[in-house]
Amino acid sequence: MTLEKKLHIAFDPVYAHPLPEGHRFPMDKYELIPAQLLYEGTINEHHLFRPMPCNDDDILLTHDAEYLRKLKEQNLSASEQRRIGFPQSPALTYRELIITQGTIDCCQYAFENGVSLNVAGGTHHAFTDRGEGFCLLNDFAVASNYLLHHKLSEKILIIDLDVHQGNGTASIFKNNPQVFTYSMHGKNNYPFHKEKSHLDIELPDGISDNEYNELLQNSLQKILHQFDPSFAFYLSGVDVLETDKFGKLKLSIKGCAQRDAIVFNYLKQRKIPCVVAMGGGYSPDIKTIVEAHCNTFRQAKDIFELD
Repeated sequence: MTLEKKLHIAFDPVYAHPLPEGHRFPMDKYELIPAQLLYEGTINEHHLFRPMPCNDDDILLTHDAEYLRKLKEQNLSASEQRRIGFPQSPALTYRELIITQGTIDCCQYAFENGVSLNVAGGTHHAFTDRGEGFCLLNDFAVASNYLLHHKLSEKILIIDLDVHQGNGTASIFKNNPQVFTYSMHGKNNYPFHKEKSHLDIELPDGISDNEYNELLQNSLQKILHQFDPSFAFYLSGVDVLETDKFGKLKLSIKGCAQRDAIVFNYLKQRKIPCVVAMGGGYSPDIKTIVEAHCNTFRQAKDIFELD
């Protein structure tokens, strides 16, 4: 008898609602993504799980104790809050703790089923000692260090295809040979001072589907062959779309889905478990953002042949 292999998705309603007034959009997407997937029958309620807040010990494998104390005691300075882009609040910190634990929890499901997804996450601008760019805690970094600390994986690949470089992630792992950071991002986009990933591919403005996906295929193939990871994290930002207000690239919805399929097919072929987080997306029409993100879930379920 074979055990059921099911898609597991981290989601908590708190993802969508704790931000201060005036800072909700594009947070609507965290509510609308699972709603759309449920409506169309791609998933049902049994695919969703609700994480608990991440504990301090796991966070402190990555982040400084003083920074964590400031987050929890609401002691960030005005300049630190400006760098993050949100005013501090207990609800915002709680949201980050939930998201981070969701990514850790997804790891176990990925080991079991090949892939698992977090409706939120991909907070790649958070550094060890500070937050930036709407990111307080770096969920991929925390989860990677959790796997290494508990000897659940020896070599981890972080695939960051958000349009913005994962500068926090690159900084955190710059001296760690067990984690390979790979960022394919807009050359002329935030952050304007970029850190050095193990591999950075800087994209010119206006790059379209075929050129983008050819670059991805060639570079990912080489990384997988040379680094040979035992686990992968994939940040599937949809701010690469032509419709995005800030992205400056020209991928179509179809091209973005093809991008996801390339990543999933390569990882599945090599039997590398993968955890996915959604990252950014700022198209003016929320339906475009939701559809592009939902494609990631559809591709994951189909390619990994999950119930």
